[in-house]
Amino acid sequence: MIKHYYWPTPNGHKTAIMLEEVELESELYPINILAGDQFHPDFIAISPNHRIPTIIDLDGPQEAPYTVFESGAILLYLAEKTGKLIPSDIAGRNETVQWLMFQMANVGPMFGQNGYFQGYCPEDVPVAKKRYQDISNKLYGVMDQRLSAVEYLAGQDYSIADIATYPWILPKQREMHRIDISEYPNVARWCKAIGKRPAVQRGLNLMSDSMKVGNPTKETYNNLFGPSQLLK
Repeated sequence: MIKHYYWPTPNGHKTAIMLEEVELESELYPINILAGDQFHPDFIAISPNHRIPTIIDLDGPQEAPYTVFESGAILLYLAEKTGKLIPSDIAGRNETVQWLMFQMANVGPMFGQNGYFQGYCPEDVPVAKKRYQDISNKLYGVMDQRLSAVEYLAGQDYSIADIATYPWILPKQREMHRIDISEYPNVARWCKAIGKRPAVQRGLNLMSDSMKVGNPTKETYNNLFGPSQLLK
């Protein structure tokens, strides 16, 4: 049994999709980041950076409960636990990890900054909007070139690299990031293929009405971006 601490953000979608794909039994524990649930001491005890998602595997190593935070680490843990969605050979595994790290180090942080300045920042900062939109387009170009040669990001097989990246390229994300997907036909093809997967659809539907994109209230802004982020 996996305890799944979750809210429907792009990072949260990763673990929701992954749990559906590997068919592990899980129990949902919503962490309402809009209301500040992420700052509760009980949650910080299992997620030191007060971010979702986090899991507790009640059947972890040595048959004892085991906590994993950070979405990329969770994907790796679940892939290795189940033997699914990551190759067993060294070269294939490393290729998958490289593209997973590409998402964690580039797509997530840069798309996140783009989204902040486009949809959340209380001030209009044109230079920041342009900078992060330009970087986002550059990263789309990297993915489009890669996907012109292979079916999925890590090669010919669907993997955790795709699960990590896909939630950041959903229509609502593209709209906020001011991305024209028609300029990236290989990414568009990849998105369409992944979006047809039943496990992906089930994962995205989890609490799908709960997360609001852009135009935050003062309380929501504070909980997502304000002084509350500074843990004492």
